[in-house]
Amino acid sequence: MSAARPLTTLRTFAVIAALPLLLTACGYGAESTDDGKQAEVAADAKQLSADEVNIGYFPNLTHATALVGVQEGLLQKELGGTRIKASTFNAGPSEIEALNSGSLDIGWIGPSPAINGYTKAAGKNLRIISGSASGGVKLVVNPEKVKSLKDVKGKKIATPQLGNTQDVALLNWISEQGWKVDAESGKGDVSVVRTDNSITPDAYKSGSIDGAWVPEPTASKLVAQGAKVLLDEADLWPDKKFVITNIIVRQDFLKKHPDVVEAVLRGSVKTNEWINANPDKAKAAANEALKGLSGKALPADVIDPAWKSITFLDDPLAATLDTEAEHAVKAGLLEKPDLKGIYDLAPLNEVLKAEGKDEVDDAGLGVK
Repeated sequence: MSAARPLTTLRTFAVIAALPLLLTACGYGAESTDDGKQAEVAADAKQLSADEVNIGYFPNLTHATALVGVQEGLLQKELGGTRIKASTFNAGPSEIEALNSGSLDIGWIGPSPAINGYTKAAGKNLRIISGSASGGVKLVVNPEKVKSLKDVKGKKIATPQLGNTQDVALLNWISEQGWKVDAESGKGDVSVVRTDNSITPDAYKSGSIDGAWVPEPTASKLVAQGAKVLLDEADLWPDKKFVITNIIVRQDFLKKHPDVVEAVLRGSVKTNEWINANPDKAKAAANEALKGLSGKALPADVIDPAWKSITFLDDPLAATLDTEAEHAVKAGLLEKPDLKGIYDLAPLNEVLKAEGKDEVDDAGLGVK
């Protein structure tokens, strides 16, 4: 699987149907690749209805449920003799492409590409089946140039990609300040500079940007270079929660292998429970997984504050996904989507019920 090439320009809204390819979660690290992590499967382990399940995620702290679940064998334990084949991606479009092609069965992914994958196939291919993480997104700035929120006007602020989840959030925040920016070019009262996460720290260091609206660990990398957190996006949401990572599945895989999907969900729920009960061990496990994928672990001054800003949970926070879609429409980056049926939370709620946990809600966007 190869990563999709990002579109760099958008000349007319006549191509708006193709624009969702730009609505990506923010990856950080390697190209799409087999992650090389092979979980041990006991010789007498009972196999489920599939020999193998192909899962995908990003080498990113907001995808730590998958990172830790694979690293610690928590997902494989629930799957028994059905082996996990894991792949990592650095952009939402490439993961959606893998799901649509059938080379991926289940993926951890952000809200915008989840919306993209669902709407592009007219609701016939993908479903969101669980939440995974909330938060972990910040506006960080050069404190010498930006001392207050009003000082953002006239400055150059980076986002990971045109139309991606953080780009939409920044554009919406700018609009709420009463300022104007052309969504396509990024020009206006604030200069929105689309910059890949992997080079944003260098862009900040060189002075070519004054700040960035970015996910972790990029935000904490900038802070380690002297930037300051001006705004935590969580503060803009009710209860300080908003979806940053979902779990999605191919509908045909869910139909053919419901037992496998249930096992992955059970593993995800138990992984999140373990993460929340053992935050230091989980942080170390996530960092070990990142080291295995990139060859380098995150330093303490980056991973410690980054980890604290992310909440790991099973609730997909469906109402916030609907709001994020509205923000994209408001910014002119997306035609109003019909999200009815994007969620199928029945398998997750069965798992939660069996674990003695509260069921979660689809905000009226579930399957009929």
